[in-house]
Amino acid sequence: MLKQLYISNGKLVEENGQEAAVQVYIAPDDTEKKYLVEQLKIDEHTLNSSLDPDELSRLEFEPDHLAMIVKRPKHYTAEDNFLFKVSSIGVFMFKDKLIIVVAEEAPLFEGKPFIRVQSIPDIMLKLIYRAITHFVEHLKGINMMAASIEHQINMAMENKLLLNLFTLEKSLVYYLNAINSNGMLIERLKNNAAKIGFTQENLEFLDDVIIENNQCREQAQIYSTVLAGLMDARVSIVSNNLNVRIKTLTIITIAIMLPTLVVSIFSMNVTIPLAVHPHAFWIITSLAALSATCVGLLVWRRRW
Repeated sequence: MLKQLYISNGKLVEENGQEAAVQVYIAPDDTEKKYLVEQLKIDEHTLNSSLDPDELSRLEFEPDHLAMIVKRPKHYTAEDNFLFKVSSIGVFMFKDKLIIVVAEEAPLFEGKPFIRVQSIPDIMLKLIYRAITHFVEHLKGINMMAASIEHQINMAMENKLLLNLFTLEKSLVYYLNAINSNGMLIERLKNNAAKIGFTQENLEFLDDVIIENNQCREQAQIYSTVLAGLMDARVSIVSNNLNVRIKTLTIITIAIMLPTLVVSIFSMNVTIPLAVHPHAFWIITSLAALSATCVGLLVWRRRW
């Protein structure tokens, strides 16, 4: 599917046309791929890499355009079950247009950076900046989800909660790898700024992008380190909760067993004391209650 956008009064406006400044190909079919490869001379391998979520970020210079692979977070849904995934974007910058290839539809041009756009390089840099801020938003969400699961673990014994934490930790590893990959891409853009033709304003914004990506990487690193470092402690908490429950059940079992023993002894079909006593029932019941009380006092005194 093809979406075409124009730059109108500093904003991107979606409109059908032949020569749009920005063309977004969403999950391109064979016909669209053939057009991109044969007519626009986009390398077929790079085009396929744009649709591969495992592809690393990179920058390549072709004779008539600039080719980039940028990493961004994939849209999270409840079906992902705590696993945050990463997707790839193919960005191909020509002199008069910007071709973007994505595997699925996503809001690429949302947020404050796109309130005012001026040129093709400006849109390209802001697209990278938006991918970074998207990572930051997802990192905050992962941190909130991890905190919620930690609170539940304090009172739970289920392995499901630990598996959810392991999944979040796995997501952070993928995110950290993608952020580092984007960082190398941004550094290459800065080193080749003159070749690409960035203006002074573009260079200033690129510096902001570098700072934002570094902060995003540090944040992801901290979250990943904390989550991995405390995982053993959380496993111990779950194990300790299980031991406490078993101990409680054991105490209850003993407290019930002794009165049962007392009653069983006096229920034997042989001659026993109190067999003909008029208050035998109440005496035996009192002995059973006394045994349970003694167990309770012992538990309280020993602080079990």
